Amino acid sequence: MNKPTIVLIRQDLRLHDHPALYHASKEGPVIPLYIHDESLSQPGEARKWWLHRNLEHYQKSLEAIGGCLLFDEGKLEEVLPKWVKKTEAAAVYWNRLYDPDTFERDKKLAEELAADGIKVKTFEGTLLLPPWKITKADGAPYKVYTSYYKALRKAEIPKPVPTLKSMSVPEIVDMHMQLADLRLLPEISWYKIMEKVWDPGEKAALKRMKRFSNRVQDYDEGRDYPAAGIHSTLSPYLSVGAVSVRSLFHHFTEKIEKQTEPFIKQLIWRDFSYSVLMHFPQSPEEPLHEKFKAFQWEENAAHWESWIKGRTGYPIVDAGMRELWATGFMHNRVRMIAASFLSKHLLIPWQKGADWFMDTLIDADTANNSMGWQWVAGSGFDSSPYFRIFNPTLQSEKFDGEGEYIRMWVPELKDMPSKYIHSPSAAPDDVLEEAGVKLGVNYPHPVVDHKAARQRALDRFEKIK
Repeated sequence: MNKPTIVLIRQDLRLHDHPALYHASKEGPVIPLYIHDESLSQPGEARKWWLHRNLEHYQKSLEAIGGCLLFDEGKLEEVLPKWVKKTEAAAVYWNRLYDPDTFERDKKLAEELAADGIKVKTFEGTLLLPPWKITKADGAPYKVYTSYYKALRKAEIPKPVPTLKSMSVPEIVDMHMQLADLRLLPEISWYKIMEKVWDPGEKAALKRMKRFSNRVQDYDEGRDYPAAGIHSTLSPYLSVGAVSVRSLFHHFTEKIEKQTEPFIKQLIWRDFSYSVLMHFPQSPEEPLHEKFKAFQWEENAAHWESWIKGRTGYPIVDAGMRELWATGFMHNRVRMIAASFLSKHLLIPWQKGADWFMDTLIDADTANNSMGWQWVAGSGFDSSPYFRIFNPTLQSEKFDGEGEYIRMWVPELKDMPSKYIHSPSAAPDDVLEEAGVKLGVNYPHPVVDHKAARQRALDRFEKIK
């Protein structure tokens, strides 16, 4: 019998369009191996729960086609060679990951394995195209999304590889570690609401894709309205690879382009974020525009606490932060409003907000997250201008006119009339009394005045312009 191939399982928990697993299975027996390595970056608590649930489903999917999923933990560069030796594997395959530390570690590991006579093959299983494929004529990376989008749209996106239907595995003697041994599930069951909101696994991801297909024609106009339910909710599945981005791309480009292009642009934005991360690895921690290194931020513990707990006195911000805490997710328009509020109204460093999102989002993704925060703060490439400061009340009135989203997540305001629900502090006393709202008691006064906070931010920006 052929010697086995170890396939590293990482952010690709699916059977459809899994290049590494598909090609390895065509060549002989396969050992799918998940090594939990927290030496480079530690996933947030919400992400750990989501990862555990998706690994559970993936393990069952592999078993259903004659395979298995093995688990281990530790530094990949130390653990993997032991598995190669123990199983007498002839090859190691994996789908590439592109956060800079992981990519460099993988590259070095591939060289060491090859030097020991082990065949190593890596595949594109994360993005539409590898980050080095879409560059300017001189090889420089794009810094403007529109230019990147136009260039990628002219490129050919490979078709997904077929869904794996069967596989063979060698007999593995030492299977001492189980999924539970990785200790991904929190000891305290704070994730009960998330359990009700999210169905993990590849089948659930494909089901959501099909459901979104029926309303994608409304996406362009409806995606900004958090109560409308027009957004795809596919990002959590993309983050663990339960759905393939190439499969999404080809599924939706087969439809009428006019209807699906706004969604396709979001998929390409994800590739653009990874291109920026790959070429500018400092982007999760440092502003991409040098002048922002001199920006004077604030350190206000009370303001930070009000933001993370959804107690700012700005209902749309509070609704978003409470949705995040309860479900591990936040609507994208509200993410922008909440992020803008932290970095421009409260002047708390965007990096701190980015870290909070990485810890609490189940779709936490370093490239997308840092790109989004730098865009809002005005410090990134092709970002929102520094002087664009969202008025959270106007944003709320525009995108949650009747207050449906606010009522869902800020129940103490559920009886406020729509006219005043976006800014309770502006409501007359009799309106507040009738709605049972006591400012400073069961709902806070605004932590900052919008007009004054906006001017303070503009003054700070002026100093570094």
